[in-house]
Amino acid sequence: MTDNKLLSKLSENLIEILHDEEYYDVTIEVGNDSYVKIFRAHMVILSYRSSYLRRILSTNKKKNDGILTNIKLSNVSPEFFHVILRYIYGGTLSLENYDISEIVKILIAANELNLQELIPYLESYLIENKKNYLVNNFNLIYRTSHENESFSKLQKYCNDLISNEPNKIFNSLNFSSIPEKILVTIIQNNNLKMGEIQIWEHMIKWGLAQNPELPSDPTKFSKGDFNSLKNTLQNCIPYIRFHNLDSKEFLKKVLPYKKILPKELYKDLLDYFLDNDSKKSVPRIVEGDKEIKDIDSNIITNKHVEIILKWINRLEITDKMTTSYECKLLYRDSRDGLSGTYRFDRFCEICKNISCTLLVIKMKHSNEIIGGYNPIEWKFNDSYGVTKDSFIFSFGEDGIEDHILSYVKNETKAVYGSFFTNFGPSFGDKDLCLKKNSYNNELKVICKKNDYEKHIRDTNNSCFIKEFEVFHVVAKGISD
Repeated sequence: MTDNKLLSKLSENLIEILHDEEYYDVTIEVGNDSYVKIFRAHMVILSYRSSYLRRILSTNKKKNDGILTNIKLSNVSPEFFHVILRYIYGGTLSLENYDISEIVKILIAANELNLQELIPYLESYLIENKKNYLVNNFNLIYRTSHENESFSKLQKYCNDLISNEPNKIFNSLNFSSIPEKILVTIIQNNNLKMGEIQIWEHMIKWGLAQNPELPSDPTKFSKGDFNSLKNTLQNCIPYIRFHNLDSKEFLKKVLPYKKILPKELYKDLLDYFLDNDSKKSVPRIVEGDKEIKDIDSNIITNKHVEIILKWINRLEITDKMTTSYECKLLYRDSRDGLSGTYRFDRFCEICKNISCTLLVIKMKHSNEIIGGYNPIEWKFNDSYGVTKDSFIFSFGEDGIEDHILSYVKNETKAVYGSFFTNFGPSFGDKDLCLKKNSYNNELKVICKKNDYEKHIRDTNNSCFIKEFEVFHVVAKGISD
């Protein structure tokens, strides 16, 4: 049995040792010539908590004359070393009062001292608690994560953000300060989920920001202005898939900047857009990703669908789909729901005996979306359906990346079909359950953790919903 109260007391005592000046036997000079700070510590604790410090201390043994062991850490920021030292002693870390750049410095210090268990913790903290700051400081996060292979979680976060939500980067407050190297990395990404004309416009916007003396209207450019913008964007232009543009986009958005294009490229593009028979688009999505037909939904987008389909196939978000699917709308509550006493009559009628169904729910007064996937047939006989492949999920306020996936853990209670028509589709014992409010006929959802791996909402309280839809997920080429 582990008692967290006892561990907490142990942590407090160890931190007291850190602040006790009577028994320390090591001094640590942290920082470089411009700013050095001295810390006092204990050799035995440092040695057992950091393999990096143990190696240094092994070559700086305390002499018999009583002189203290002294070590220097010139590559570590003295400003935040006290945070690291407190963690080394007491295993505690408080980050609430630090901004993202400060936490990054703590992360770099943890890596320098080879505190391997602390690195993923700090990465997760940034990703889970500082999402908006990460986007607005993308340059810092991308550069930091790719300078060291230890920061794998941040690397994945940056790569996923580039591929799946590039708009967040392009529309961030500090987009214009992104270095050219990172901009090239973004626009050359084969999986960039953005229209080519938008990529072109954001590239032009970045180029103009690097040359603030230029007019915003290209019709007012001088020859020198075009040359300045051309020199700024010369390494970016080769990665624009101009063949993905339509003729109107080329005419309205690209031709005004024709003088920044290499002559041969401009000639080829002119021939291409004047010759309708030669047009052949060059897709951003690499071959192997199967096309997803646009979904008829008032709640979710194709981006949501792509992620959900990968969950159905037990794939990672970064994996490639090998099968095409169509999500056919079966039921939309605002269209098909009844306002009478038996609220779910029509839902039961439409979805009875249908397998492979996807439920999506839009919450009231919130951007939150929750839902579930049921691979087996709906049976409205007041009994549980058995399957090991159902799951429930949520997409939070911060968009697609802010999601929770929860597979069933008690397969004997995977889904529940009630014959009481005040209850709608349900997963587990109220892990996700739709219910009619007895007072005003409004719908509410209940989410409690019972038969699924995770709790998909941060509260057990029921909440009213704005809309819900049910889709039949059909693999391409398979009949209904």
